[in-house]
Amino acid sequence: MDVRELLASAASGDQVAWSTLVERHTGLLWSIARGYGLNTADASDVVQMTWLRLVENLDSVADPERLPAWLSTTARRECLQLFRRTRREAPSELATIAEPADPAPPVDDDLLRGERDLALWRGLATLSERCRRLLRVLMATPPPAYAEVSAALGIPIGSIGPTRQRCLGQLRRVVLADEVLAPDAREATRHDRR
Repeated sequence: MDVRELLASAASGDQVAWSTLVERHTGLLWSIARGYGLNTADASDVVQMTWLRLVENLDSVADPERLPAWLSTTARRECLQLFRRTRREAPSELATIAEPADPAPPVDDDLLRGERDLALWRGLATLSERCRRLLRVLMATPPPAYAEVSAALGIPIGSIGPTRQRCLGQLRRVVLADEVLAPDAREATRHDRR
């Protein structure tokens, strides 16, 4: 059965169709949840909530052929929702605060962000045309499916991930050599290793 038939059957109560949908797409949902760094229990919650959202919206999925994209977006939103909830529930490290923090961003925040962005674009410009095109396409919001990237850039689907990794590695080396970006990049790299 194709996805359209499976969704229609699942909406009418067919347990086999529902089980087939779950079997086909649960791995994708787990990879998204784990990609956000969630532990097993939280990742399981995200996967379950994503399936619950599908049950709630089974009749309103506009394009059944895009079900994997719908599930991916929903799983990402559930991950972010989980982060928001846990951040609200986390106790503050400071028992009391003498003075409320100024809610306005630092005066030089825009200037620093502009310098960082310009330096990053300069670094991107040093990469090959293939890397620049691939990274720009993958930076879209929401990120396109690999099938769409493959069709747009003429890259085999199986090559997109490894090529992306190589391009990001090249960009990382450029960033670490840049005077503006290097301090932030080294700090981020230090946090990633923890």
